[in-house]
Amino acid sequence: MIPRLLFEHEHEEFRSSVRRFLSEACMPFHEQWEEDRCVPREIWRRAGELGMLNATTPEIYGGMGLDRRFSMIASEEIAFANTTGLNGFSVHDICAGYFINFGTEAQKRQWLPKMASGEAIAAVAMTEPNTGSDLQAVKTRAVLDGDDYVINGAKTFISNGTNCDIIVVVARTGNTGKGSQDISLILVEADRPGLSKSKPLKKVGLHAQDTTMLFFEDVRVPRANVLGDVPGQGFIQLMRELAWERLAIAVSSISGAQAVLDHTIDYTRGRTVFGKPIIDFQNSRFKLADLKAEITVGQTYVDRCMELCLSHTLTSEAAAAAKLYCSELYSKVVDQCLQLHGGNGYMLEYPVARHYLDSRVTRIYGGANDIMRELVARTL
Repeated sequence: MIPRLLFEHEHEEFRSSVRRFLSEACMPFHEQWEEDRCVPREIWRRAGELGMLNATTPEIYGGMGLDRRFSMIASEEIAFANTTGLNGFSVHDICAGYFINFGTEAQKRQWLPKMASGEAIAAVAMTEPNTGSDLQAVKTRAVLDGDDYVINGAKTFISNGTNCDIIVVVARTGNTGKGSQDISLILVEADRPGLSKSKPLKKVGLHAQDTTMLFFEDVRVPRANVLGDVPGQGFIQLMRELAWERLAIAVSSISGAQAVLDHTIDYTRGRTVFGKPIIDFQNSRFKLADLKAEITVGQTYVDRCMELCLSHTLTSEAAAAAKLYCSELYSKVVDQCLQLHGGNGYMLEYPVARHYLDSRVTRIYGGANDIMRELVARTL
């Protein structure tokens, strides 16, 4: 098939280090993390030492100053290993992008070094109980009172919600009636009085990735906690970072699909029916061949999107198309590969069953695929 030409020697060395870390420090314990509904903070610190957290953060702020391909590799290897509790690393990385691109110098120096090391864990609070993909409809409000903003509202589906130390909160700060101009991103420390967290939410999958609700009751933060110290810029800031978020979902989706296909090829080679391996039946081979071809096409498109990301020319429409195609394909691959496993595919001891639980949400988070279709349709 088509070789990948995106990576250089230093990238592959990093991949080897990440793969070893996942194999030794994460995979043997992931089942317990699923029971706990949370990844231990020590794992975050070890990942920080390895450079898996915020690799693109400039060295002056405690990061490694590397390109996005390192973030891509971390996401790929997490997906290959199906250590989905570590998906929160990607959210953490997205939060770092908000600080790097829009934060004041003081905000960057206060949080980026601790985020890069894993000492501080970041979350972003967008979605509300009655507000999904329509960010302009958020109800959480921050009202200026002297030198403080007072925040009231609720957020849900917050990745890293249990562990987080700093939260990038989407809140309404204006009353112009022009939805996008009234929104700001406000930095809220998790130990602020009036901020509470729910117990981890019970999800269909991604059991080890801690996800909670957040409740704000008269939470006071300094007005200097507005990201960039300029209110009313939140919607623009969100839109500028959403392309990377959606590409990151495409990266993990296509890698997850490849992992499932690899597991299934191995399974069909070793499992016999009517006296011969499952893979020797034409129906099985043709299904696997179709999936391999589609994954190859998806991977090629994702790699091209990464090239555009590196040159700062990735459009929101291209990222939406990547997220749409790859997440839909991931679900398709999982469904067809589970069928080739027969009854064993429904048993959680087999990787395909765990992917079956974990893959479905990729078509929802980061913007539901119905919204992705709308974004792509605007280019018609």
